[in-house]
Amino acid sequence: MKRARFEAVYKDVFPFWGSILEADREYLCQNSDIFTYPKGKNIHDGSECSGVILVHSGSLRLYMLSDEGKDITLYRLHKGDMCMLSASCVLDAITFDVFVDAEEDSKCCVISGPAFALVAERNPAVKIFALETAVDRFSDVMWVMQQILFMSMDKRLAIFLSDESARTGSDIITLTHGQIARYMGSAREVVSRMLKYFASEGIVEVLRGGVKILDKKRLRKLTL
Repeated sequence: MKRARFEAVYKDVFPFWGSILEADREYLCQNSDIFTYPKGKNIHDGSECSGVILVHSGSLRLYMLSDEGKDITLYRLHKGDMCMLSASCVLDAITFDVFVDAEEDSKCCVISGPAFALVAERNPAVKIFALETAVDRFSDVMWVMQQILFMSMDKRLAIFLSDESARTGSDIITLTHGQIARYMGSAREVVSRMLKYFASEGIVEVLRGGVKILDKKRLRKLTL
């Protein structure tokens, strides 16, 4: 029963699934579980190999934390996304700690890190998949660093609002100023001032607990 539940998912998300041994497919399925995380729950704190996480529903946030407690959001994961950085035992090159929190009530499929690592050692295709998945996410991390280091705040905020609107298919961004600031690696006061400026220009309307985009064309121009 457990094999059937997980194999139906894995054969669609893992390109190597059909090429590994039957015993390895069985082993991965037997070392998989479904977890439901409440909003705000810390899922991974970098202290252990938590496993490979597949998001079934909800949203997860990956971030780094400084010694002073300041965090920088690296990227977010939504339905259908996979987190490989939470399985540090699979990738020896991962030498820094990342944290993973549930941004909303989330349901995830988790493969044991040691189990995935063992199968990866026996199957080069699995190891390559893990590395390629991690490299793809590093591109997202570098994009975040580029924005923080080299872009003006108005451009960064315009990009964030545009991307969030495209992702959700809505002109209303249901995030607080504090949440937006955390995702952007900025201060809430800075985001609030910039949203106030956008609102004065008729680009957005600031709502209670969210932001409504009024002029997409002008917002897009700010992203260039």
